[in-house]
Amino acid sequence: MAGVLSFSDYLGGPDNIQVEQIFPSTKRTFAYNFNTNITGWSFAIDYQTLVVNPVTYDRNGIPNFSASQVIGFFPKVDVPIDSSSVNVVNAAVGTVNITIPGGMYTGAIIPDARKNVPITIVGITWTTADTPTQVNSHRWAFIQCYEPDVSIGNPILENNYTPFTVA
Repeated sequence: MAGVLSFSDYLGGPDNIQVEQIFPSTKRTFAYNFNTNITGWSFAIDYQTLVVNPVTYDRNGIPNFSASQVIGFFPKVDVPIDSSSVNVVNAAVGTVNITIPGGMYTGAIIPDARKNVPITIVGITWTTADTPTQVNSHRWAFIQCYEPDVSIGNPILENNYTPFTVA
C-alpha cells in the first residue's frame, strides 16, 4: 500500500522544510530562536517558484506528493537583506524575526488547482561567526492558492516559465 509522501520527503529533508498553503499576497514574519549568541551571523533569503503536477490531497486536506512531478520553474530571486526582511530582536539570546515578502509569485493560478500548481520554495540561510563558519538553512514551501486580483490561468503559459525536462 502506498503511503502519503509529504513535501518534506519529496524535496528531501524532513526537519528543514515546512509546507503551507498561502495566497500570493500573503506576507509572513517568522520568529526564529537560535538559543545562542548570534552576534556576527549573516542571513540570506531567496525563493523560486516550481510548478508541480499533480498535487493530490488526503481526506484531511494534507497535500500528497506521491504522484507529483516538478514540470517547470520560474527564475530564482534573492531577497534584499535589511531590517524589513531580517530583524535581529536580541543577538545575545538569538532571537530573529524573518519576514517572507508577499508577491513572490505574480503569475496566473488555476482556482482550486490540482494540476500545474505553483509552489514557492523560500530558503532561509544563516552563517555563523564561528571558526570555521557553519552554514545552515531552512526551507518553506508555499503552495500558491487563487485569490481575487490574481489572474486566472495556467502557470505554464506565463512569461519566464521554464519547462523542466529530464533526459
